[in-house]
Amino acid sequence: MNMNLVAAHCPVCNHSVAAPFFDGGPQALATLGWPASAEEAGAMPRHPLDFVQCPACSHVWNRSFRYDAIPYQNNPNRMFNRGGIWSGHLADSRDALLARLPANPTVVEIGCGEGHFIRGLAESRPAGRYVGFDPNASPETGLGVEFYPRLFDPLTDMAAFAPDAVVIRHVLEHLTEPAALLEPLAWGAAALGKPCRLFAEVPCIDRVFETQRLADFFYEHVSHFTTESFQALMRRAGEIETLSHGYNGEVVYALVRLEISAARQQQAAQSATFAVNAQANRATIARQLDELAASGQRVAIWGGTGKAAAFIHHFGADAKRFPLVVDSDPDKVGTFVPGTGQEIQFRDALKSTPVDVVIIPTQWRAKDIVAEMAREGIRADQVLIEHDGRLVDLNRSQHPYR
Repeated sequence: MNMNLVAAHCPVCNHSVAAPFFDGGPQALATLGWPASAEEAGAMPRHPLDFVQCPACSHVWNRSFRYDAIPYQNNPNRMFNRGGIWSGHLADSRDALLARLPANPTVVEIGCGEGHFIRGLAESRPAGRYVGFDPNASPETGLGVEFYPRLFDPLTDMAAFAPDAVVIRHVLEHLTEPAALLEPLAWGAAALGKPCRLFAEVPCIDRVFETQRLADFFYEHVSHFTTESFQALMRRAGEIETLSHGYNGEVVYALVRLEISAARQQQAAQSATFAVNAQANRATIARQLDELAASGQRVAIWGGTGKAAAFIHHFGADAKRFPLVVDSDPDKVGTFVPGTGQEIQFRDALKSTPVDVVIIPTQWRAKDIVAEMAREGIRADQVLIEHDGRLVDLNRSQHPYR
């Protein structure tokens, strides 16, 4: 069965294969071009509508989308709809969110546009702090709410504003990597020490499959969510408390408790601990090398590329103090250590020029190298490896490489 699959990274679930969905050819911008004349309209640049669908989560996106084609800085991306049904949907959405919030909430809306939704929240429950973020402001954006004309930085701004809720309405469909916004939101919320909810809403294309309509697909909307793909994305942000449809099924929205699993938080904590220890260990081993160089002992480093070169870089084993680098691989002999410049000599140099200390950066090969030294009659008073933040004696210390 030939399905003409293509290699494409799904922005929702990370699946790496997609199926062609709709090739609309090169088209002018549909909603952000704003030409001032017929001539200008006809001369507008064309951009590819190259939509594909993920077979894993059913998400549809334009794999040829490029942000630099969109004049966001000139024309705000506004959604105009003052119909009664739409107004009712907005009111229902506000009520559903406020029902989950404390009496005096802090609410942040990312991509607030003209600010009508965040203002509606403020009017419904005045006792609270209501903050809008949007780099493309309009004259009415900041009326009645706290407003910042910039992008929201999840890891920094979540800590600064400590919201009880974050609102993202009709923004995610414009992002090439929506999870790159939602996952940091969840991490930021995890550090707040209190519940924080996300209210997200996007257009829903479920009806596209029933009706075969094509007007949904234009360049400015890089992503098109099905209920399935929207749910998959929301799960990356936390626990879905509500997932439903509005406006006669044309939008899908979710209320999500932003959270990070205990396992992931533990892994992040371990990473942070490693980062701190790594700098301390780097300094410790560098001091040990300083002491070796000052002791007058003759030192050889076994290996000059790959992990051995990384060792030389990390700990400052420069060519002046540690000129002798050897290897048993003939292909490396006569080349030089990247970055520091020691010429890599064949291991037999240690027969004619005996040393006191051999440093083996590749601990996992240490037993084989020591066996090779014994076989070739190469002797050293001490063999050192890196372990637990120090240089330790291979033969006398406790380590897992015996």
